[in-house]
Amino acid sequence: MRLPLPQFATGDRHPSHIAEVIETATTEFLAQCLEPEDLSFPVMPPFGSWVKSLDEESGNQVYAVVYYATTMPIDSIHRARALGLSLQDLREQQPQIFAMLKTEFRAAIVGFEPRQENKRSNRTFYQYLPPRPPQIHQAVYHCKPEDIIHFSEQLDFLRTMLQVNGAPVEALTAAAIREVYQLRKADRDWLVKAGRTLSVLLKDDYDRLKVILSQIHP
Repeated sequence: MRLPLPQFATGDRHPSHIAEVIETATTEFLAQCLEPEDLSFPVMPPFGSWVKSLDEESGNQVYAVVYYATTMPIDSIHRARALGLSLQDLREQQPQIFAMLKTEFRAAIVGFEPRQENKRSNRTFYQYLPPRPPQIHQAVYHCKPEDIIHFSEQLDFLRTMLQVNGAPVEALTAAAIREVYQLRKADRDWLVKAGRTLSVLLKDDYDRLKVILSQIHP
């Protein structure tokens, strides 16, 4: 049975600090969301949203895209059962329910930003797998909009995303592109560039390309 994470007052952590790494691998990591102080479920990051975590040994900020999320009982033996209550009823009649559940998500690694010794230098991003992923118990943060905008200047991450194992990669790629497009204030030129990059990567698989493009709504 996986135990709940020790929780700290939400005022003591950064507002973008949403989770903690509990399993890690070369290509992805599994994170458990931190519990809120009030009686509510942890905020589940949206499918296709961008998160980052630090590899403290190298100083690399590792960037990843959420492709799977789940809420389940902490006790792996007993399943949750339907109670027929609203969230407000649960808070009043069954408040212990919120402490018995955990929210986890998997994120596919798409690149990293090395540590900058000179803070005035231009930021550098690499859109391939880092030498090592974030380690166990490292904090996971929502990416700032400016981070995603800088990272997405290049589009090599799309190749990595199309190769994610165990994920609905067509839907994931479309969701990630939609989020970047919105953060870029509907930058049509960027969207056209992304579409052209996909057409090159999927030149021999028109059906997959069509599925992805059909899910992008500019």
